[in-house]
Amino acid sequence: MTGTLYIVPTPIGHLDDITLRALRVLQTVSFIAAEDTRHTRKLLTHFEIRPDHLFSYHEHNTDSAGQRIVAMLRQEQSGALVTDAGMPGISDPGHGIIRTLIEQGLPFVVLPGPSAFVMALVASGLSTTHFSFFGFLPRDKKHRRAHLETLRERPETLLFYEAPHRLQAMLADVHAIFGDDRELVVARELTKLHESWYRGPLSEWATLLAPADVRGEMVVLLEGARESHVELGAERRATVIDEADLVARVTRMMQEGVDKKEAMRLVAKASGVTKRDVYQALVHARESDG
Repeated sequence: MTGTLYIVPTPIGHLDDITLRALRVLQTVSFIAAEDTRHTRKLLTHFEIRPDHLFSYHEHNTDSAGQRIVAMLRQEQSGALVTDAGMPGISDPGHGIIRTLIEQGLPFVVLPGPSAFVMALVASGLSTTHFSFFGFLPRDKKHRRAHLETLRERPETLLFYEAPHRLQAMLADVHAIFGDDRELVVARELTKLHESWYRGPLSEWATLLAPADVRGEMVVLLEGARESHVELGAERRATVIDEADLVARVTRMMQEGVDKKEAMRLVAKASGVTKRDVYQALVHARESDG
């Protein structure tokens, strides 16, 4: 016999959004592993919950805290894993302990509950038929732009998380890679007192949010590529190769500091062509210049 670890979503802002089942679990488990114990203690105090053990589980102590969780489960103690807000495992290290439990055959139960990107998607007005969630983009500008290049031709709605102090730089890169012809939605402080929504064309990203508004948790949503009529899951359509465009995109990425081979790979992936096609385009461009 072992204990069970409950994966418990917590409100992303409004405390009334916690479920009755989540409260019952938090009231009855022996321990609670939290991303930030100070943050979680406020939630527990509000609902008058006093666990026997409250300790941290975050990106810097996954090994030691994970071992502690496993040991307590083997001692037949059940517990809960919570993040600061929303569903554990989404853009936080919760997936690590879940993998460990699967590998060791230990029981866990995931409770349904709030997730900021799902709420933002539904309220955005953008297509919900197909969408992709990418969490936080790389902090480094070169890697962020390289990653965005791979998403340029994607037809589905794209969703990201971003910290307020990096939002302007992120949107500048999105605009540089994707151009003007997209709809942009930014959701701020969802379910909280100052919940705000900003909608407009990507071309107006710089004036969409005043500097004073760039604070709190952000969800950024971007309309998919309109020119693509590919149904997700269907075979890739035959691609008309625009060599000048391939050369221009490789050149732009290299100017941003991306290695030539990596730039060729990323452009090929984003354009639906082979790396040989990109190589041939570069050869032809050199021959034309010569």
